[in-house]
Amino acid sequence: MTIGAFEAKTHFSQIIANVEKGQDYIITKRGKPVAKITSVPEETRTFGEAILEMREYMRRHWKGDEPFDIREAIEEGRR
Repeated sequence: MTIGAFEAKTHFSQIIANVEKGQDYIITKRGKPVAKITSVPEETRTFGEAILEMREYMRRHWKGDEPFDIREAIEEGRR
């Protein structure tokens, strides 16, 4: 759906609600397209995929003679 910038500003809350439902918007300024509002694809992974990622992380980072530091792993995941 195409909508002018002024109208988009006026009805922004409703536009966001519609985007959450899958509607895309092209925002125009003086009749020319300047922006697009679209939903962000949801990142999903299965439990099995998460376990495989964790195993790969441990394989790369765990030194067998030291205990695995879960706090360090959590902090690295936040970076």
